[in-house]
Amino acid sequence: MKLSLWNCLLIPVLVIGSPSARADSEPTDEADHITFFEKKVRPILVSHCYSCHSADTKTQGDLRVDDRNGLLLGGNNGPAIVPGDPEHSLLIQRIKGEGRKKQMPREGDLLTDEEIADLSTWIRDGMAWPREHIPSYIGRVRADYADLKEHHWAWQPLTRPAAPAVTDTNWPLSDLDRFVLAKLEANKLDPVATADRTTLIRRVTYDLTGLPPTPDEVEAFLRDTSPDAWAQVVDRLLASPQYGIRWGRHWLDVARYGESTGPSRNIPYPYAWRYRDYVIDAVNRDIPYDRFLQEQIAGDLLPTEDPAEKDRLMTATGFLALGVKDVNQRFKTRFIMDNVDEQIDAVTRSTLALTVTCARCHDHKFDPIPVTDYYALAGIFTSTEDCAGVRNKMGGGGLDYFVPSKLIPLGSQKTEVDPAKVEKLEADVAVAKEAWDAIRGTSEGLEKGPNGQPKQRPFRLKYEKLQMELFSLTNPAGRGDAVHGVRENKTVGDTEVRIRGEAERLGPTVPRGFLTTFQVPDATPVDPQQSGRLQLAQWITSPKNPLTPRVIVNRVWQHLFGDGLVTTVDNFGVKGDVPTNPELLDYLAGQFVDDGWSVKKLIRSIVLSRAYQLGSEAPKDHVDIDPANRFIWRHSPRRLDAEEMRDSVLAATGQLQLVKPPTAIEAKLRMAEMRDNGPEARGVQEAADGSVYRSVYLPLLRGVTPKALEAFDPVSQTLVTGRRDATTVPTQALFLLNSSFIRHEALAYAEQVQIEEAAPDELISRLYGRVFNREPSSQEIERAKQFLTGFELAYAGETQDLIAAADTRPSTDESGSESGSAAPVPPVVPDNPDDIDRTPAAVREEKALPENGREAAWMSLVQALYGSAEFRFVR
Repeated sequence: MKLSLWNCLLIPVLVIGSPSARADSEPTDEADHITFFEKKVRPILVSHCYSCHSADTKTQGDLRVDDRNGLLLGGNNGPAIVPGDPEHSLLIQRIKGEGRKKQMPREGDLLTDEEIADLSTWIRDGMAWPREHIPSYIGRVRADYADLKEHHWAWQPLTRPAAPAVTDTNWPLSDLDRFVLAKLEANKLDPVATADRTTLIRRVTYDLTGLPPTPDEVEAFLRDTSPDAWAQVVDRLLASPQYGIRWGRHWLDVARYGESTGPSRNIPYPYAWRYRDYVIDAVNRDIPYDRFLQEQIAGDLLPTEDPAEKDRLMTATGFLALGVKDVNQRFKTRFIMDNVDEQIDAVTRSTLALTVTCARCHDHKFDPIPVTDYYALAGIFTSTEDCAGVRNKMGGGGLDYFVPSKLIPLGSQKTEVDPAKVEKLEADVAVAKEAWDAIRGTSEGLEKGPNGQPKQRPFRLKYEKLQMELFSLTNPAGRGDAVHGVRENKTVGDTEVRIRGEAERLGPTVPRGFLTTFQVPDATPVDPQQSGRLQLAQWITSPKNPLTPRVIVNRVWQHLFGDGLVTTVDNFGVKGDVPTNPELLDYLAGQFVDDGWSVKKLIRSIVLSRAYQLGSEAPKDHVDIDPANRFIWRHSPRRLDAEEMRDSVLAATGQLQLVKPPTAIEAKLRMAEMRDNGPEARGVQEAADGSVYRSVYLPLLRGVTPKALEAFDPVSQTLVTGRRDATTVPTQALFLLNSSFIRHEALAYAEQVQIEEAAPDELISRLYGRVFNREPSSQEIERAKQFLTGFELAYAGETQDLIAAADTRPSTDESGSESGSAAPVPPVVPDNPDDIDRTPAAVREEKALPENGREAAWMSLVQALYGSAEFRFVR
């Protein structure tokens, strides 16, 4: 076998290890080490190993021998080489035939004593490996970087601007308002009037809790004429557990939270819900934002004597572990470096709003982030063990991707184990494995059975099921007493630049450290005995870091006003936007730090401002001057997001449960591949469809979006997302017309009306109060009554026609579409003719069909209100 082109291009510029006394034939200096490798060692690897263990072949056991890091990381059985110690190197043990494993190579001639001696010498001397020629750009400081560092607004220290003077001194309620009004006056814009109280309580309740106000809450606020009535509403909402769910969901977007690996092989993260609950709890407790970040980046390194608190901090590190992972990646080195890249992106984009990972392959094209800065951070994360519980494996199946030891057991939770049950399961597993081994790969096993699956499949499934049951009993992680997180690696140290970002192409080693893009005075350097994550977290959360407080303040502003003061909330770099009111941004950032990094205090100060309470009117002359409302002359309306939409529908019908569900749906999933169209995915979807808990508690596996959310732009779960898309497309209207979820909830409300003893006017008023959070006008009541009466009469006549036609309806294949319409006359007979012969109760349960004309009329009215713009938008 010939050497690959990449190997031919390598030049001997560096030797790892040092010479020692030996025979004349052994290498004696650094140049000799490289020569010895190329002359003696590489030919052995090429001749005996590359056919099964190289980039050009389908690697066996996930081991590569054509890459130094591949040998150091090893394959399924651990590191192949321990530099300096050939006797304890698995490579030498296997080629000698030591231990129970089959001697290598499995095909072709075994190695001679001389070849084994040469490999041992090479390992003993430190495993010398030639490196590539270093491109000239690495280590060179680009000439334009200095100017960018000096002049770009985001990287300058925080200023502490004083509130500006304004002409209309009666309008501002706070210094925040003075900054807003000064900008308006400079642009000759007058703010519109304050919104009415009904609009305000609906707005703030959605913004702070993600839910509509109840009719009682609206009525109480309208009756309260005290000067602090608005402040009391705000304080009540901030103290509500629903606040943590709403604002915790915002952080989960930024944390790219997902409950499976995604991409090519989708493996569940069955304990991800613990991180979700950690976030909600931390937000409700108003843990200072600097501490909140430190817990997620380095919680395992923070001191604590309390076992429960230690578990909480380990759970927090799920932030780094729960990203997208390509477990089908063929090479372990690439798998590791891709995960490191994902972690760097999550940390820097979420906290600093910088696109640092653009410097993985070359110096950043726009921002002063050299490639060496990227690998200074990469060394921190290569020194960190990713304990997501999964590994890479090309073409695996079943439990092949699951690594129990890569989960973090919780110390404060213990579960008693039944030894007798364990013993029986161990015996059952052994029997099942023997049966599986006997049939797999045989001609009989590969034959198709009655269901079209290979006959060997049931044997594998039985073995995997018993294996998982045994794991669940014997391993703390299997019992759910575990989290996905990170911890310190067994070895910590700096890492090399990867030439052009390719994991195997090693350049110079870069000391671990932080970005040089801006200055953080008095930052603590990386502890050489640790990964450096703790120092990184401290550097990010330093009060002297100019980006972190600006970024979070801007994120909060965006959630309350629709746009951030910097519209590109995830990019403060050169290609991002500039702040419309930089003085206000710095004022809020400085106040935020002074207030102890309290997000609740920040939110409170904003929603109590006059600016937040503006109406949503849009005078034409204002629109002509500032069409995007960048200067805050009104409050911009926004569409409910996916979770708000679903939760509001459930809340309006009284179905929504505000407590946390007793068990997480996804916690019951095995850590085995889940196909998007497989039974596991269908089970997850069905469980989500039947849930009446808040949407944050729905299973959020990547690629398996709950049906009730998918039409309204749910978060992608793959990248840091500080701002979701908010589209208006026809499929949303179709969802509101045809979705079984909407129809079921509209029917649930109609059923309640059937048993309520009240006049039609009162029933309609209650409906408007629940859906629109206001009283209807007299005209709206009359129109609703006319609609109900006309619909009920039409329904009675149409029902008879449909029943008569049912017997002659031609048989067709099931379309699979959901029936339903907001038209005045909905169908009574389901689309699937096979349902005609079933009991009426069964049909009604599945297709959400009303029992009578009055129920059908109310169902249609409720559905019509759900489809209105007033329900879907907050003003």
